[in-house]
Amino acid sequence: MQKEFKVNRRTQVVFVAVALSLIAGSALAGTTGTEFQNLYTWINNVVTGYFGRAVSVAAVGIGAILSIARVNPLPILAGVGFAIFLQYTPTIITGILSATV
Repeated sequence: MQKEFKVNRRTQVVFVAVALSLIAGSALAGTTGTEFQNLYTWINNVVTGYFGRAVSVAAVGIGAILSIARVNPLPILAGVGFAIFLQYTPTIITGILSATV
């Protein structure tokens, strides 16, 4: 008498995930070709250059005007948050994408 071996869906997913992780090669995130290097360099220079600074100052300025008009500190905080996001996000993305495992 043989027992029937049943495997539920979750166990199958775990088996597949383990198998795929065992056969996965090394990750080379930022070491691709140079097809989009010019586009990346241009966008990065635009965002981190004077245009990015102008947009950041405008966001804080508009937030300040709206805060005064509404007597609410949230718009200026959103402007400051956007300025910080715009200034540091390219550096963070570059660090993540250029990391190799």
